Amino acid sequence: MLKGKEIVLGICGGIAVYKAVELVRLLTGAGANVHVIMTRAATEFVAPLTFQTLTSNPVHSELFNLIAEREIGHISLADRADLFIIAPATANVIGKIAHGIADDMLTTTVMATRAPVLIAPAMNCNMYRNPLYQENEARLRRHGYLFADPVRGMLACGWEGEGKLQSPEIIFEEAVTALTPKDLAGEHLLVTAGPTQEEIDPVRFVSNHSSGKMGYAIARAARRRGAEVTLVSGPTCLDAPWGVETVRVASAVEMRAAVMAALPAATVVIKAAAVADYRPVVRATGKIKKNADSLVIELEKNPDILAELGGIKGERLLVGFAAETADLLENARKKLVAKNVDMMVANDVSLEGAGFHGDTNIARLLYRDGTSEELPLMTKNEMAALILDRVAELRKKAG
Repeated sequence: MLKGKEIVLGICGGIAVYKAVELVRLLTGAGANVHVIMTRAATEFVAPLTFQTLTSNPVHSELFNLIAEREIGHISLADRADLFIIAPATANVIGKIAHGIADDMLTTTVMATRAPVLIAPAMNCNMYRNPLYQENEARLRRHGYLFADPVRGMLACGWEGEGKLQSPEIIFEEAVTALTPKDLAGEHLLVTAGPTQEEIDPVRFVSNHSSGKMGYAIARAARRRGAEVTLVSGPTCLDAPWGVETVRVASAVEMRAAVMAALPAATVVIKAAAVADYRPVVRATGKIKKNADSLVIELEKNPDILAELGGIKGERLLVGFAAETADLLENARKKLVAKNVDMMVANDVSLEGAGFHGDTNIARLLYRDGTSEELPLMTKNEMAALILDRVAELRKKAG
């Protein structure tokens, strides 16, 4: 979403200025063209040359610089911006913007822009809780300004509390979200991801190779597109997507319970999890010792969550996943019909580039009307976006 985008980054004076260096790296790494405006105080913490080197663009700090500027600088930057970010944003600058004061390069450019403005505050916790500051922030929110809220932590002044600048990674995520069309606004997606673990004893379990990457990519992309998202995740090494309600489970029985609890609010269900088909009939209370030459473990079927959802989905859109190693289309089509699924994402996990732990996938999308769509090798993030494109289209057709 950021490739080729023009982003103006305003940097205010404060100890958190050093974090803006990492934010610039993330933005430029995603293909954005970044233009930095620094307040005079900000230049006391990090030299403008740092940002000029990272962005390959001149750093702006003076409102009137007729030698360096052939255009009216603040108007030129304001007009070209696809997104305006202020990070870190001080209480002083936020107060100025809230009351229409434009007395330096940064506040004047903000006043002139028609782009979305994302503000990441950073200040002492007492300043942050000051009623005057809170009124200023509320005023800006009412006018459509976006905020990457600060976090609680140890502050440079020695206090511990709210006011610490949000991490560059989360500010970056909010920047991507700000520029993503909200075609899923009003939808509530319930997404499952990852494997399940069926315990044999306190130290062993039956599971599979699912990494959860596909489901997490879908949840993250859906939130960016304006949906409310609940992610039910089996055990993975992945961090919960920002802004997504994440419910952690281990077994198939736990996943079923979490899915059914979240189902009433959902308008779309995407079952990307690789749920274990079987679980041990008996879980040993202690570790099974290696005494015999062989060990037989009796297994019983786990609940088929997708089939159960297909029987009670009502007006919801239901998307399933089918991981196969042979007869891909035949097996996936049978599952689609038997489980009353609206769209099945089928992939042959034996193909190179379509395995569980990689960052790419290859799939076929199968629909209830008998049609299918072949998706070539692409990243899981790209596939998540395409799956959600089809979800949006199907929801629109359903009215």
